[in-house]
Amino acid sequence: SYQREGGGSTLSFLSETAPTSAYSSPARSLGDTGITPLSPSHIVNDANSNVSEQQTFLVVVAVDFGTTSSGYAYSFTKEPECIHVMRRWEGGDPGVSNQKTPTTILLTPERKFHSFGYAARDFYHDLDPNEAKQWLYLEKFKMKLHTTGDLTMDTDLTAANGKKVKALEIFAYALQYFKEQALKELSDQAGSEFENSDVRWVITVPAIWKQPAKQFMRQAAYQAGLASPENSEQLIIALEPEAASIYCRKLRLHQMIELSSKAVVNGYSASDTVGAGFAQAKEHVRRNRQSRTFLVENVIGEIWSELEEGDKYVVVDSGGGTVDLTVHQIRLPEGHLKELYKATGGPYGSLGVDYEFEKLLCKIFGEDFIEQFKIKRPAAWVDLMIAFESRKRAAAPDRTNPLNITLPFSFIDYYKKFRGHSVEHALRKSNVDFVKWSSQGMLRMSPDAMNALFKPTIDSIIEHLRDLFQKPEVSTVKFLFLVGGFAEAPLLQQAVHTAFGDKCRIIIPQDVGLTILKGAVLFGLDPAVIKVRRSPLTYGVGVLNRYVEGKHPPEKLLVKDGTRWCTDVFDKFISADQSVALGELVKRSYTPAKPSQLVIVINIYSSEHDNVSFITDPGVKKCGTLRLDLTGTSGTAVPARREIQTLMQFGDTEIKATAVDIATSKSVKVGIDFLNY
Repeated sequence: SYQREGGGSTLSFLSETAPTSAYSSPARSLGDTGITPLSPSHIVNDANSNVSEQQTFLVVVAVDFGTTSSGYAYSFTKEPECIHVMRRWEGGDPGVSNQKTPTTILLTPERKFHSFGYAARDFYHDLDPNEAKQWLYLEKFKMKLHTTGDLTMDTDLTAANGKKVKALEIFAYALQYFKEQALKELSDQAGSEFENSDVRWVITVPAIWKQPAKQFMRQAAYQAGLASPENSEQLIIALEPEAASIYCRKLRLHQMIELSSKAVVNGYSASDTVGAGFAQAKEHVRRNRQSRTFLVENVIGEIWSELEEGDKYVVVDSGGGTVDLTVHQIRLPEGHLKELYKATGGPYGSLGVDYEFEKLLCKIFGEDFIEQFKIKRPAAWVDLMIAFESRKRAAAPDRTNPLNITLPFSFIDYYKKFRGHSVEHALRKSNVDFVKWSSQGMLRMSPDAMNALFKPTIDSIIEHLRDLFQKPEVSTVKFLFLVGGFAEAPLLQQAVHTAFGDKCRIIIPQDVGLTILKGAVLFGLDPAVIKVRRSPLTYGVGVLNRYVEGKHPPEKLLVKDGTRWCTDVFDKFISADQSVALGELVKRSYTPAKPSQLVIVINIYSSEHDNVSFITDPGVKKCGTLRLDLTGTSGTAVPARREIQTLMQFGDTEIKATAVDIATSKSVKVGIDFLNY
């Protein structure tokens, strides 16, 4: 039997040859040579159960919940080639496209939801500074889910005024806001009340997120009322670069810009393309802004028709918080996709540029001042970052004139009170020579100074891509699709082009910031398009095996009822980077140690390495629990021996499990919890 840490119930792994005593062997006997854990029998489940129920939704709504900006788009299942991008937002920024709204949220002093996006920013901004301290304003909070190692339902976020608030609540408020906006827009279009039950929701997350963060997003969506645990099919968690990949397949030539030395596009040579192609594209997008309906050809795009069976491409999704890389291979004739290498990436989004700017301000004005200013004048700090954002978007490789950033009056004023001398004085005596003070009350940055702020983030992205291109699976990539909001940055485009332009063709969709949103809608219409994925981690459970002298370490010996067992053996379900087909199941059998036991809890462990022997090996972490609830599965008679067969699915965007009580062939309630273990 297998003892849970900290005592608790015991359970054992059952096998075909197990004796029928209450304590059965944890595994299949192989003659006298010893015992191995019950090996997983991979079975592919062809009965595609969710095809029939897909028809019940009238519309698919995808929410791209971004670190810096968010939005939604939708498509009616009756006309899947029409993707509608949400209505325009009030209060957009000058110099920034307003197709999405900033991911900012404002709560009242009583911690109730007040507003989201531009509305939250503007309202907060107009509050009296003393009053503003009572309100809770949050921005860029999505990164917390990526950076928190031990994420739980109780993880906190910190508002601009330093007060703490539960992350789950904030995410639920934000999703509820999008739910209300989308349903209202759909009702206006349909001319009658649109019900939530008619909607299939898709929420996008970075592919490099760990399971707890994906489960967290699902919980927040349940709390926001998008779906419920009983009707979990109504919500799909989509992976951002996968969504982009699905969309890129549909691109027509006029919908993209190519940055390659290899080809002339629309009469532009490569050197023209970076600047001119983009200007032309922006104009095209601006003209099409008025119509928010985007037609996706149901044929496959022209780029795609050049690809042959087995061709590979990389999608580089560079957003506000993370950069996410996915490698796909094409399978014809249907054009299904196969993931070739596990998703990689890291926290190298455009936020990195903002942090560098903040570091620069700390260098000039002192870290102590900046810390105080953020807390004492939070609205002015937001102002300063908005001013920086629009200048950041004006940065370009060939720019020669300086970029001016307006300092809010309260910054200048507060600095004088704090230090006793002027901002101008601070700039003069700091050794930062490429940032000057202009008499109009602005920080004047040379283009080199601005480019230097981009450098660390862009270097990380390029280095990460270089590592990826070293992998044998990736060396023969034909295309690189650069997508996500940060892909609009000419500096990033140029760096990618310089580093990889001779290795593959580099393609940027025109409305690059909406690529993920549109792809997520397409994914919601047909989630089975991605047929094979790679497991990011090795997963397994701890079991007992028969103890073998000389093979097993003596400190793992456990003697129970005269039988010698080896404890802590890692029984692997699936290996890191193993390819798993959609619908493919890993099958395991368990039995409760005591026939009367009604709840079995199995600890799940994970590791980044694939050769793991014991759950105590370095790098093995407990990452979740699998809970089997046997209550109500059998009548009054308890069978002498119960076999519970669990089926785990690793080929989807989330790990799912189902279980069956073999004696009664009834399904057993099962849930994998990655948050509260």
